[in-house]
Amino acid sequence: MRAGSALRPVKNVHVLTPTADKNPIGEQFQTEDFFFYCCPLTNHRPKFKMIRFLKILIGSGFAVVLIVLTVASMRTLSLDVNAGLQLAKWEKTSNISLDIDHHRREELLSHFKEAIRIPTVSFSPTEINTTALLRFNLFLQRAFPTVFASSLVHHELVANYSHLFWVPGSQPNLMPYLMLAHIDVVPARESDGWEAPPFSAQEIDGFIYGRGTIDDKSSLMGILQALEYLLIKGYAPRRGFYIGLGHDEEISGLKGAMNIVRLLKLRNVRLAFVLDEGLAVLDGVISGLSGPAALIGVSEKGYATVKLSVSTLPGHASMPPRESSIGILAAAVKRLEENPMPRLFGRGPERDTFEHLAHKFKLPMKFILSNLWLFSPLVGRFLEQKPDSNAFVRTTTAVTMFNAGVKTNVIPSLAEAYVNLRIHSGQSLQEVLNLIQFTVGDQRVKIELIEGFDPLPISSSNETSYGFQIIKKTVLDMFPSVIVAPGICVGNTDSRHFKDLTTDIYRFIPLWFKPGDAKRFHGINERISRKNYEELILFYSRLIQNCDIQKLPEPHSSLHEL
Repeated sequence: MRAGSALRPVKNVHVLTPTADKNPIGEQFQTEDFFFYCCPLTNHRPKFKMIRFLKILIGSGFAVVLIVLTVASMRTLSLDVNAGLQLAKWEKTSNISLDIDHHRREELLSHFKEAIRIPTVSFSPTEINTTALLRFNLFLQRAFPTVFASSLVHHELVANYSHLFWVPGSQPNLMPYLMLAHIDVVPARESDGWEAPPFSAQEIDGFIYGRGTIDDKSSLMGILQALEYLLIKGYAPRRGFYIGLGHDEEISGLKGAMNIVRLLKLRNVRLAFVLDEGLAVLDGVISGLSGPAALIGVSEKGYATVKLSVSTLPGHASMPPRESSIGILAAAVKRLEENPMPRLFGRGPERDTFEHLAHKFKLPMKFILSNLWLFSPLVGRFLEQKPDSNAFVRTTTAVTMFNAGVKTNVIPSLAEAYVNLRIHSGQSLQEVLNLIQFTVGDQRVKIELIEGFDPLPISSSNETSYGFQIIKKTVLDMFPSVIVAPGICVGNTDSRHFKDLTTDIYRFIPLWFKPGDAKRFHGINERISRKNYEELILFYSRLIQNCDIQKLPEPHSSLHEL
């Protein structure tokens, strides 16, 4: 009340009077408007409210959990993202069977083995085996005479050693596509532990051993052999297509693939899709998965090589400073290894991969993978436990080179380390560089980007995606028991150079990988079975014919809503 204000009479005050009956808890009072209870010592009403609130909270929590479990269970029982177009009615195209008899089988195997025996090695950006590349050019013309002689096929040599084939279609309004492969291989030495000389194409127990049997002469020879046989049978495509063979993919494709891209750009070519090497059919590789899975790469991780260096004054080892250049750099490298890049599972194609595969797992994995909206953090933590699966979860950091010192009794003035990073689809190159700067946290360490690029765009893989669905249909035509899913390539291919010519780039070869086979890639004892190589030829033959489909059918799911 403010000073000086007059007192005002209070009106309508209810006088409380005890009633005749006494309440055992307290006294009941009555006013003109209501009854209430009061305890002689304390009021219990707040306590009753708290108990009631807790009951409501627990009941609501139980209801939420019940709803979540119901939704998750229904999703587990119904999720099958593969069903849509498998049940649809596809447009019919030519169905030329290659009918590979014994004579042709021996012929195609002979050609493949000869390709493996030519050591088209890329040693470094400045050292390639040009003699072998020229020899390979002549070999291709001898192995595939119909391809090079056909008036239907237009061939040109690119940058001396790469090849571009153009096969026009009878319906020019259909957008063409491109199949890629590469001629060069990485170095290999028999002394590393090969069971057969790496350029011998020796056959052991039905497998052909040699550098390039997986990467990538199997797809190169398979594509051309399929075209050779189709042309012999009189095939002419409705949809035109290109075949690009680069000669320097193993050293980034800067002369081969890049020059092919330049030519296509000059001709204003737009592509429906690109198919290159990449992922494969995994049989028994994914633990817990029932049956083999064909993973079609829809993107590639980004890439970066970063140089860390520390410069200090040189000195004599008898009077060492508190910290040397080696010690400072070693501490920075240790911080990078102890603080990996953030876990990003679910922010790239890997989520689609597991959702496509979910129904082929048993419980409880089926339940978990069908509901990644709920369990992504849990799955991410599980996958990061092993190096091979950790690559799908985050940007990986690998210290690959460490150079310092010139003499045992001299403290070096310069220490250098090189770090190789494969960038997850959920990050950019710049974000990774910023995180390296933050993690190193030492201004004495100079950080330089030697080379790098962002992750590749994620290509479509839904029911309206022409390229993905045609590749998927071809896989299922060949291998009906296989489950098909989109995937991510942790390595890089020539296909990345073609991203300005199409929005859809896919990376897949129908190679069958058993547990341990992935280590043969760029490793020792690279090999392919006779049967699998023949399957590659049949796959590309069927793919070329399936691409004559003008448009995809209407998805079955839109016709029959459940």
